[in-house]
Order: sequence, then C-alpha cells, then structure tokens
Amino acid sequence: MNKLKLTAVISSFALTLSFFSGCQKVQRVVNITDGLIEEITETTETVTSAITTDTTTVETYPEYPVTYPEIKPADMGQKYQAEECITNTDFQSETAISGFEGTGYITGFNGNNLLDFQVSVPTNQHYDLTFCISSESEILCSIQINERKIGQFKTNAEGKFTKITMHGVFLTEGASSVAISSDGNDMAVDYLEISNNTSLKDIGYNNNSTLSNANAGESAQELMQFLSDNYGKYVITGQYASDNTNSEIDLIYSITGKKPAIRFSALQTSYASYDESFRDIDACADWYRNGGIVGLMWYWRSPDEKASVYAEETDFRISDATTDIDISCMTQEEIRGLYGEGKISKECYGIILDIDNMAGQLMSLKDKGIPVLWRPLHEASGEWFWWGASGADDYRWLWKLMYTRMTEYFELDNLIWIWNGQSKEYIVPSDTFDIASMDIYISPDKEYGSQYEYFASLQDFIGQDKLIALSECSSIPDIDSVFRDNSVWSFFGLWYGEYLTDNNGNISEKYMPREYLIKNYNSAGTMTLDKYQELTGYEPPEITEPHTENTSETQKST
Repeated sequence: MNKLKLTAVISSFALTLSFFSGCQKVQRVVNITDGLIEEITETTETVTSAITTDTTTVETYPEYPVTYPEIKPADMGQKYQAEECITNTDFQSETAISGFEGTGYITGFNGNNLLDFQVSVPTNQHYDLTFCISSESEILCSIQINERKIGQFKTNAEGKFTKITMHGVFLTEGASSVAISSDGNDMAVDYLEISNNTSLKDIGYNNNSTLSNANAGESAQELMQFLSDNYGKYVITGQYASDNTNSEIDLIYSITGKKPAIRFSALQTSYASYDESFRDIDACADWYRNGGIVGLMWYWRSPDEKASVYAEETDFRISDATTDIDISCMTQEEIRGLYGEGKISKECYGIILDIDNMAGQLMSLKDKGIPVLWRPLHEASGEWFWWGASGADDYRWLWKLMYTRMTEYFELDNLIWIWNGQSKEYIVPSDTFDIASMDIYISPDKEYGSQYEYFASLQDFIGQDKLIALSECSSIPDIDSVFRDNSVWSFFGLWYGEYLTDNNGNISEKYMPREYLIKNYNSAGTMTLDKYQELTGYEPPEITEPHTENTSETQKST
C-alpha cells in the first residue's frame, strides 16, 4: 500500500464523523416443528477441536443421507370449490360478489378458523396452489399442509375475485389437507386450484466462478472456485459469532460434534475505541489460520451526530451525499479539498471517511492473504437501514463508490462481494458483485424448510451465473427439503442470540429443536468445517511444547 493510501487510512481514523456501536438485530423468531428426525445412533468419543488445541469430549453422530420421497412428474389440473368443503359452522356460503365459479363462495373468516380443502394428487411432486379470493382490504393469509404451516401471502384489496398462487409446494401422492386462514373477516374464497409446478426444474448451478474484481488475489480466486465447484452439491454451514470468543460455534460443536465451515461476524466499531472491531478482525484471522472460511458484514452507523444503522433513528440520507464528481479513487486530501470548497457535502465526506476506516481494517486481512466473504449494505430494499431508505438509485451510487474505492484505490483483492439488496429494484451492476443472497426470518409457528420460493425468485432475475446464498436466517434450512426442492443454497449463516441460544448460553429449542440441529449438521448434504478441511487438504499446525529456560543458571550468570 503506497503512502498516500496509508495516510488516508490513518487520517480517516482521526477525522471520522461516524462510529459504530453494538446495535441489536431486530429479533425475528421461528419454531421448527417436531418429527423431522428419525432414530439417532449416538456414540461418544474424544475429538480434538479444529480451532483450538483443547481436547473436548462430545457426542458424535453418523452421517445422515439426504432423503426424500421419489419425485414422479405428472400433469395435473384440479379445482376444489370452497362451498363444498365446509367443516366449520362459522363459515357461510354466499353469492353477492359477482365473478365466482360453482354455486357460491365462502365467507366468515374470523382469524382463528380454517377452511380445509381435502385434496388428492396423483404423484409425489411439487404443485402450484392457486386460491381465488376477494377482499376489500389487504389481508394476511396462512396456509397449512396436513396441519403444518408452510407459508403466508397477502390478498389484494380490489374487492373482486383474483388469483393468488403459491408455487412449488411439495405434496405426496394421495390425500392431503390444504387449509387456509386469515387475520381479517372481509375475505371471500371461491376455490382452490392445484396444478403441477414447472418452475423449480429450471433452477441451475452452472455459475461463473470468475470474480468481478479482475485483479482479485489468488486466495480469493481459490475460495471462489471452491464455492463454485461445490455449488449444488453441498450447503456450506455458517454461524454468526456475537463476539471474538466463538461461544456460538463452541455450542454447536458440543451438541452436534461438528463446527460450521464459515465464521460470520458483523463489524461494529465505536468512535471512542476500535478495540472491539480489531479483536473481531483478529478472531477472523485465527479462524482462517485454523482452516475455516471468513465472512464479514458491516453494521454501518450513519456518519452524523444521530448515528444509527436505522433510517428512523438518524437524519442522515444518501441523497444529501451523492455527487457527480468521481471521488472513488481520489486521495483523502483531494476529497477534503472538495469539501472545503463546497463542491461536496459534509455527508459525502463523512461517507468517504467511514469507507476508508473500514478499508483499513480489511487491509489487515488482505496483508495476511485471507479471503473474505464481504457483505456490505445489506437488506437495502427493506428501507429500514439508512443505506436503502433514500431509494434504489442512491443505494446504487453508494455501492459503486464503495466497490470502486475498495477494489481500485485500496486494492483490496481479497474480497468476494455479496449483494444482499433483497429485490430486483435494488440490483447493482453484475460486474460489481460475485454472490447474490437473501436474509430470511420467518414466524415462530412455521417450519423453516428450504425457502425454495426465495431461491427461485432470486435466480429468476439474477440469472444462473451467480452463486445464491442464504446470508442470514432464523433457523438453518432443512437439508432434505433443500435438495428435494432443487434449491441448494451455496451457504447459510445462522444469526446469533435467541435464534440459537437462551439467556444461559444453552440451545434455545423454541426456535430449533436440538435433534433438528444435530441431523442437519450431520447431513451428507451439508459441508461442515471438517469436511471443508478434508476437501481443501488443510493440515493443522503441529503443536510443540513451549521452550523452558533454566532460570536458576540464568540468575547465577547475572
């Protein structure tokens, strides 16, 4: 790194207008239902941790094969009239709204009752479920298959019958229960139509392994090639660490006998002290040296006096920072001059200072040859974070500024860029990112499954040349369902806190049963740390006894 760039990093730490704090993730929870695991054969043996030199006794488990019913594609199209499946006296059959089929439609939803369609399908396969519904307001509907909640959707508020389809729902041959409920009482259901799904078979895994940064370093290229080679074959395990102690990873190891291959963390710094951030960077370096993959995201507090990641808690807006001047590769002295001349705003200068601060931290990993799965500006389309609240165009300006400054000016060639905008509207140029990802948190009463609908939707507008990953989740996906639904995420990252642990640091089973965690971490379809090390040929460093000096002789000689 040349002197001008080194000066930019150092001065940005001194002049920065923003700082990071340990802000809490909004808690979104899920409770996975029982019955997902069959008999487990348990053994106990002594296992040496892959990351520490401690010897810990843990239970180990056999490898669970990926299993699901054989899929037999078959054409189907069958309608079930709502008025023919009343089993609850709260419902009424009416005819006042025009446009219905059959002899009428059903009303009387009160938030608790279920309209249960008893259906029959010819084969094990994925089906599209289309409901014909009328509603005067936007109402949240929940769908259950055989008494298991599988998903939700919102109705239109047009007051006329329209079709709403859930794509790719897996049903087994024969009879099933498909039940619908709602949180509103002005909804009318005309019919349910079931047809065979054709979209999931179009999902593919022939991605381009070439990194967007033409000058990417060897370690980043090797990691990207590995991810590409194993895309569609394994789901690589990942866990967010709340601090540098890796307590979440140790808990997973103590329960499953396995460790995640990827250690994720969210960089958060403070104006008063950068110690915590640098401790996290050191923990990343340790993880890599001991054979793991490093993943980082940035909880970027806005560069203003009311600093926060959340748009509602800060007055900072990207729209006040944008400029037509290309500042991406200017020195900080040049940019400071533009600010002094009034050619760029205080907000623009603050953004540059923060980007340079972060580049300085990432530089220490580059200097060690450590590749990083780098995910900045996440969940932008949700607009709850300030970097997405000003709209897609301003978001794209900020993304391009950060990408260019980090890759070209600071020459950070160790970053694999993950775009996590979460919608087509917020897509950035394809030559500025390498992996597309989704963050998916679901309600406590719904099983997590594969989340195939998000996978399919993302690949539909991203294309098959990009890897697709589950960058944040409230539960790890069910690996059997992932392969059954042809939605094999490149990797997942389970968030910390209540999604994994309770207040005492033990597993919080109200979100994910212990047996579920065991089965999916020991599945033949997941790649854990030991499997990753085996495939990459990692060899742990030799442990040598520390040298002990003869202190008595030394004291004599002095």
